Amino acid sequence: MRRDPVAPYSLPSVDRVLRHGATEPLVAQHGRTAVTDAIRSVLAGLRAARAPDPGGPAAILERVAERLGEDSRPSLRPVFNLTGTVLHTNLGRAQLPAEAIEAMAIAARNPVSLEYDLESGKRGERDAHVEEILCRLTGAQAATVVNNNAAALLLVLGTLAARREVPVSRGELIEIGGSFRLPELMARSGCRLREVGTTNRTHLADYAEAVGAKTGLVLKVHASNYSIEGFTAAVAEADLALLCRERELPFVADLGSGTLADLRRFGLPYEPTAQDSLAHGADLVTFSGDKLLGGPQAGIIVGRADLIARIRRNPLRRALRVDKLTLAALGAVLRLYLDPDRLAERVPTLRMLARPVGEIRAMAERLRPLVASRFAKAAVEVVDCESQVGSGALPSQRIASAGLAVHPGGDRIAAVLRRLPVPVLGRIHQGAFILDLRCLLDEETFAAQLGRL
Repeated sequence: MRRDPVAPYSLPSVDRVLRHGATEPLVAQHGRTAVTDAIRSVLAGLRAARAPDPGGPAAILERVAERLGEDSRPSLRPVFNLTGTVLHTNLGRAQLPAEAIEAMAIAARNPVSLEYDLESGKRGERDAHVEEILCRLTGAQAATVVNNNAAALLLVLGTLAARREVPVSRGELIEIGGSFRLPELMARSGCRLREVGTTNRTHLADYAEAVGAKTGLVLKVHASNYSIEGFTAAVAEADLALLCRERELPFVADLGSGTLADLRRFGLPYEPTAQDSLAHGADLVTFSGDKLLGGPQAGIIVGRADLIARIRRNPLRRALRVDKLTLAALGAVLRLYLDPDRLAERVPTLRMLARPVGEIRAMAERLRPLVASRFAKAAVEVVDCESQVGSGALPSQRIASAGLAVHPGGDRIAAVLRRLPVPVLGRIHQGAFILDLRCLLDEETFAAQLGRL
């Protein structure tokens, strides 16, 4: 029996596709090298799959354009944080106020007086852009800033207690995200940990017994990411400060998350502030910039001028310093704290934490029909839920909130919402997918993109 010959498998050449008129806009946008590479990649994929010609160069260029769009999209993308965790470490923690974003843009676009004193015409100190306002807000004599609070503590310990002992209560030997542990940081700083007290109870006498000729400083760590309840005892900062003055030792308070505002104004429990620790007698206080403060990632050190001067002379400080963008953003956020009556309006972190549950529930009621229309085979209802601060702050505090629950709602619903232009992240709870709306500040954009589901 006679058989017809099999037609040879062929696709247009790279050069032929490049000569097509539809290539020019792609080259103008992405560059000739990127377009050529994308064409080769698409053609190689078609050949490997033995796929038929999709319709000549024009059809191939449609796939090329799609490939180029995927390749040019940054991996660092905006998302809607509807997880219920306000300061979500994996999502970048604090959202910056508009004033901080504007200050960063100005610093990014222009040469700035980062280390230049405009009055004297000589080299300046980059801390000068935030030191004065930090001292004004906290009552400190001096201040310096590094790239995060772990770096701040590393620098303090390495400067003041290298090769010496540092007493710390056993109940304060914290571990934070990524299996990062205080004892390990202390070892890297060159000091030696001297554990005092027990996990649940530490007394002033424990510190007094531990302090001796080998002691470099005394460290008190605020357990910002856990709580110990029941039969407990801890030594007050003022008592430790008095002991350290008597023994002529620096007393350092590490607040971890840290804040400059009395959170009780926003309906939250009291959280130690830097100004409180200094008023209690701490010689140095370290805390974060990107958590409860609501600013950029930074580690802030405030306190005695002579100790800050020693820290500035440590060569490691240069490796840990912050750049002009961080200083611009931090300075803008700190200036907002000079007007405490409007903090909750202007600092997004505080605005979300202080948001009335009635306002959140009203938004949930508005969005429920729209979300329900996109999930025809699921039930969508308005539910009460609980948010949390996150990033190790107020670990036992839950904040009443409201949101939407999609039933049934497992990994499939989560995956669908992550594929939206601005991915939506929620949480799975008892078989439902929960969208906690406490952190939804752009309701219009969220609603508009639901049509793509």
